[in-house]
Amino acid sequence: MEIKQATIKREEKQTILVLDINGNPQHIVLTEDNPNNIKSIFNVLLKELKNGEFNFNLDDDKEDLYHHISVEYISQLNKELSIIYKEFSDYDLLGKSHI
Repeated sequence: MEIKQATIKREEKQTILVLDINGNPQHIVLTEDNPNNIKSIFNVLLKELKNGEFNFNLDDDKEDLYHHISVEYISQLNKELSIIYKEFSDYDLLGKSHI
């Protein structure tokens, strides 16, 4: 299983959880509620998941509220990715290199 990196970008007006998908960063703004953005990112994750199972590891050493939110978010996301990967496998929906 591949481990991809996640980081937290703290700015003055917003804080962003950045998920690195093969050099294509996906931004989840933690300081706003935008379900369409989350859906869009999840679609990118699903496409990538067809190429092989992966999880995220948070690279962040600041112990603040955003760190703890991101740890929980990534934990739940990793569980969902594992479940979906298994379902892709069960229904023969993985990329050709995984058949």
